[in-house]
Amino acid sequence: MSTNTKLSLEKQIREQGDLVRKLKASKESKERGTNGSSFDKYLKEEYFDCLNKYLSNHSYLCQYQPTNADTLLFNSLRNTSIFEKFIHLKRWYVHIASFSQVERNLFIEYDQNQVKNLTDLLYNVQIAEEVNKLLDLKAQAQATFPNTDDVNVNQKFTLKTPKGTRDYSPEQMALRNSVLSKITEVFKKHGAVTIDTPVFELKEVLTGKYGEDSKLIYDLADQGGEILSLRYDLTVPFARYLAMNKITNIKRYHIAKVYRRDNPSMARGRYREFYQCDFDIAGTYDLMLPDSECIKIVCEILDTLEVTPYVIKINHRSLLDGMFEACGVPASSFRCICSAIDKLDKSPWDEVRKEMIEEKGLSEEVADKIGEYVKLHGNTDLVDKLLNDDLLSKNKCATSGLEAIKLLLKYCNIFNVADRVLFDLSLARGLDYYTGVIYEAVLLGDSTKGEDVLVGSVAGGGRYDNLVGMFDTKNKQVPCVGVSIGVERLFTVMEQKLHAASRKVRSTEVDVYVCTAQKDLVDERLKLCNELWENNFKVEYSYKKNPKLLAQLQYCEENSIPFAIILGQSEIKEGIVKLRNVLTRDEIAVKRTKLPEELLKRLADLNINGTVPI
Repeated sequence: MSTNTKLSLEKQIREQGDLVRKLKASKESKERGTNGSSFDKYLKEEYFDCLNKYLSNHSYLCQYQPTNADTLLFNSLRNTSIFEKFIHLKRWYVHIASFSQVERNLFIEYDQNQVKNLTDLLYNVQIAEEVNKLLDLKAQAQATFPNTDDVNVNQKFTLKTPKGTRDYSPEQMALRNSVLSKITEVFKKHGAVTIDTPVFELKEVLTGKYGEDSKLIYDLADQGGEILSLRYDLTVPFARYLAMNKITNIKRYHIAKVYRRDNPSMARGRYREFYQCDFDIAGTYDLMLPDSECIKIVCEILDTLEVTPYVIKINHRSLLDGMFEACGVPASSFRCICSAIDKLDKSPWDEVRKEMIEEKGLSEEVADKIGEYVKLHGNTDLVDKLLNDDLLSKNKCATSGLEAIKLLLKYCNIFNVADRVLFDLSLARGLDYYTGVIYEAVLLGDSTKGEDVLVGSVAGGGRYDNLVGMFDTKNKQVPCVGVSIGVERLFTVMEQKLHAASRKVRSTEVDVYVCTAQKDLVDERLKLCNELWENNFKVEYSYKKNPKLLAQLQYCEENSIPFAIILGQSEIKEGIVKLRNVLTRDEIAVKRTKLPEELLKRLADLNINGTVPI
């Protein structure tokens, strides 16, 4: 590091330190109350800077929707020339200006205490940011700077999809559509209706709901308006939908794409853009009745898709919290320890134990007590054993969770799925919004056939009774339970199985291909196609006027079209067609008037199931 660079950094550190001290002193000396009717006393540059930083992560001043606090500030801002310097404040101002004066006057009442403390909050935001800058400068001063070559701006552009995404071929899309159709039928069989929500949400709707995974949320660049992020899952938007529309009971399914800045693993079906298939039951019902149906639905879907063997692991958040409390974990550490336990499906116990001790601050004794429990798995016998455990039997939270698990296992037995359900104390699911039963479906693979377990979890969910209340101004709760099917991982498994069985998916659903055997028969070919289309058959034909018959038949074989109709001059005169089975190459003569009837019969006998030999 050169002397000049050191001197420059030292000067920057001094200046940044002075700025932090001035901000802290200003915060202590300024009057930070509000008279509830005007923001005039805050319309100074230092407050604009704080407001600008605050609005970089918030769409409005107080709530998830505009309040009359926004109207008061909007009416107080008269010097719009400041917006060139404060772009987030400008974005907010332009957005509020998009409402009419009548609409602004109808904004809901703000929380006076919230507005009264707003300036304190704004100062805290700015101080924290400037302190981080100071720490970054100090770290930079202690580091060395390797020499870097100039960037080669003339590099050849490489066409590729963004990291964690992929394109899908017609064959892959045919498989996906088939899978999604089967999943949808199961959802409908259980009485669910479907909804849709925007692919992006207000950033504050999503933040604080996913624990340590919140860092994986995709934030959108400010385009002027509200601060937005791509949805991370379908559950939080569903909770927002319930609260916003005052819905207290619904059984819904939702199939749509979600986005996560995760570390992708294409071989295991883990992407940054992927589909989720969610089924949720919202409403106040008796214990474990809707929860057990969710597990039944997972079993039906996996059985329908023939991706066995699998196991559905279950646990309960109350049991986990009670276990943590009984083992001596501080209540403030429950969620972070839960996130650590959630890694046991990917990491060995020794690594998780090390994280809990060195990063989460647990003692070795407490970590070892937890380790004794999270290694346990079983069924009703294990529940009974834990109900008599010296530590857990004395903890009300743990015993309530165990009783709930026992009832859930009883209902699973009635639904004939108990043999695929495993009570596993290592199951934690790190999302913050879960409050009750949690479950996860895991593909096992068949070791006798040399199959490796590369995919792992293909479905997961649980109960989240407090999430809807986070979006309701009166904190009105709507109990919910649901499950999300990881279809991308299922697609990966099914593609591998088809490849191993030397089969492929039909990329087209065409029933019959109309061929002509001689020249100048294009009009007759089109007439026959039209007749078949009007009888609801799926039909294709060549777009060349005089195609060769061999080329037409080869097209049928390459695209797995089951039947070909051959039309020539003699067939036209006799009022017949030749109906050819493409696979066996057998041909029969069929009267033109009887063709729809004969074709229907042969298609029914063929019983096409969507896959054909490669």
